[in-house]
Amino acid sequence: MNWIELKEESDIKDLLERLGYFHDGCLKEMHMWTGTYVNEDFSMTVPGELDTNVKMLFQRQYSNPSAIELLFESVTGIHIIPTPENYDSIIRDAIILKSDDNFYWADDYNFQPEKGIENGVSWIAAKKLKWREANDWMGKQNRYGENE
Repeated sequence: MNWIELKEESDIKDLLERLGYFHDGCLKEMHMWTGTYVNEDFSMTVPGELDTNVKMLFQRQYSNPSAIELLFESVTGIHIIPTPENYDSIIRDAIILKSDDNFYWADDYNFQPEKGIENGVSWIAAKKLKWREANDWMGKQNRYGENE
C-alpha cells in the first residue's frame, strides 16, 4: 500500500479515530536512519538539512487496520522510553498532533509539546508524517531487522 501523507487536522483526526487512538496497541518495531554516511574513500556525506527519518510499526487488537506503519521524515526530536520490568507495553491512548510545523506522536493522549520531555512519555516529532496499513505484519516476526 502507498504512503498517505498527513497534512490537515482532519487527516490526523480521521487516522486517530480509525485507529481508536492506538488503544490496545503496541509499538512493535522502530527503524531510524539518516542521510549522513561515510563513502568508500572515507570521505563523509553530510546533508545540510534535517536528515533523520524513522519508521514505526504498530500492531493492535482490532482489525481494519490491525497494523500500521508511521513514517516520520525530517525528525526534529525523539524520546522513546523502554517499558520497565514488570510493566506491560500496551498503549492505552496515543495522540498525533501538529504544533509549530511539527507533527508529534506520543503514547499519552494528554501530551503537550511545549512541556518537553515528560516523565514516562514516549514521543517523536518530525516535519512530515505519513502512514500506511501493514495488516500482513501481525505476529512476532521482525520486519525491519534480522529475525533471530
